Amino acid sequence: MSHDVRAACFVLAVLSSAAIFPETAEADKQFLWVTNAYGNDVHVIDVATHKVVKRIEVGPQPHGIAAPDDAHVVHIAIENFKGPTGELLWVDPYTYETKHRLEIGPKPNQLACTPDGGWIYVPCNDGMYWVIDGKEKKVVTKIRTGGRPHNTQASRDGKLMYLSPMGSPKKVTIVDVNAGHKVIGTIPFDNVVRPPALAPDGKRLYQNIDGLLGFQAADTDTREVFATVKHNIPKELRDKGSRCHGLAVRPDQKEIWSCNVEHQLVHIHDLTRDDFPEITALPMIGKIYWLCFTPDSKYAYISVRSERKVCVVDTQTKETITHIEVGDTPKRNLVLTLAER
Repeated sequence: MSHDVRAACFVLAVLSSAAIFPETAEADKQFLWVTNAYGNDVHVIDVATHKVVKRIEVGPQPHGIAAPDDAHVVHIAIENFKGPTGELLWVDPYTYETKHRLEIGPKPNQLACTPDGGWIYVPCNDGMYWVIDGKEKKVVTKIRTGGRPHNTQASRDGKLMYLSPMGSPKKVTIVDVNAGHKVIGTIPFDNVVRPPALAPDGKRLYQNIDGLLGFQAADTDTREVFATVKHNIPKELRDKGSRCHGLAVRPDQKEIWSCNVEHQLVHIHDLTRDDFPEITALPMIGKIYWLCFTPDSKYAYISVRSERKVCVVDTQTKETITHIEVGDTPKRNLVLTLAER
């Protein structure tokens, strides 16, 4: 084949690719996805530039978000405040198209899926965690935990699900995914459980709980709380009521970050010491509600729900890099790494 012919073929291939994949995400890049809980959309942000690259309309009140490790799909829970049921979505992160919608229980909140995407657990307002086959796209069972199902965490090996319902149970329910979604135990906490954070090695489960500006730490083997960690609250804020909602372990397992909503602070604690000392507290520009990290632990993303923004923090310097404008009441967020198809 001549040089000219090879060059022409190359140009044709490039043009064909552009025609087939218009306005799609680039592979081998990381993107932050943010659900806007009182809107109808999701914002997608390029981690390299911290610029919004896409706004996706998905349905009324998108809440929870999850994705398998290979990020071939994004699952979004649609609360649909005015309707009797919610929805679970399958969204293609390359084309941003919604490939499938499944009607589920009322007002679904923070879901989780196994790392391979095989199983999805969705907490709904009917008192049930809905268990869905991710490939067959159908409901296979429901698990009653008591209270109002609200948050969910999957273990890194995909074997266990940790279900954190609000209300009277004051405990986390543990489910064996591979044993027919059987409940195998619980971890009691001192008060109503709110957002959880599971250590990547699965040995410890951390929980924000009602009435505590801080979090509790539990051993997942003994299923007992072994530490209650309180945030350091500045004197000028101690008379102002607040609550904690948003907890995440840095992927390198060196720190745990906790959102103090009304005090507008993110408290950072050292995970390398058994007494979990507070390293610092970062001031935010408004009320915060959720956070996540890049897989390399370089950046933290905090949803500032009252300001319709996401705060970007350098985890090493603890400095705010920028604020990203998103939609109405941003809450759940997630960083995806897109690979070559």
